[in-house]
Amino acid sequence: MAHTKMQKPLYGLVLSGGKSARMKKDKSLLRYHGKSQVAYCFDLLWPFCQKIFVSNRKEQARLADHKEFPQIHDAAKFREAGPLAGILTAMNKFPKAGWLILACDLPFVDQRVMEKLIQSRNRRKLATAYVSTHDGCPEPLCAIYEPNYRTRLNRFFVEGILCPRKIMMNSPVELIRQDREGSLDNINDPREYQKAVRQLKQGSMNAHHA
Repeated sequence: MAHTKMQKPLYGLVLSGGKSARMKKDKSLLRYHGKSQVAYCFDLLWPFCQKIFVSNRKEQARLADHKEFPQIHDAAKFREAGPLAGILTAMNKFPKAGWLILACDLPFVDQRVMEKLIQSRNRRKLATAYVSTHDGCPEPLCAIYEPNYRTRLNRFFVEGILCPRKIMMNSPVELIRQDREGSLDNINDPREYQKAVRQLKQGSMNAHHA
């Protein structure tokens, strides 16, 4: 029991603060699974985390689909750093926690994807992440960040390197394979959205008839 109490907590962070310029709609509010993506992602993290937060912009705070969740707004000094802003703000706010990170524009992520990530977690590395099925690089926006990763992320930020993927490529991380190709594909524009909705509906129908 004593060992369990000493275990650092795992918190969840739903990244939903993007400007969604190409989509022309807030991507966190899109519905692929009968609920907004911010709610869907929150529910995916729920079984694995002691606390979960939505990372968003202050102007999103009162949105109907956001206001029911605990929120963390980007610190002013990170504001133009994209996804790294949300990650660093959360990690600096709760430096002793590990973080299960999930971006809201990954509609094909499901419970199986999250379970494998949790089961594959390597606490001796700075992070655990999937490998992209497209280019073999780390997928940093569906990943576990260990508390010790915070120092390195802050250092890269100071050096002007803001891409979470690039930072992961230059860090000791545990990389795991996706069981299903495309399960971490992100959706950025209306055409991709409509295609994803059709794919998910087809997959649901196939599962129902199996």
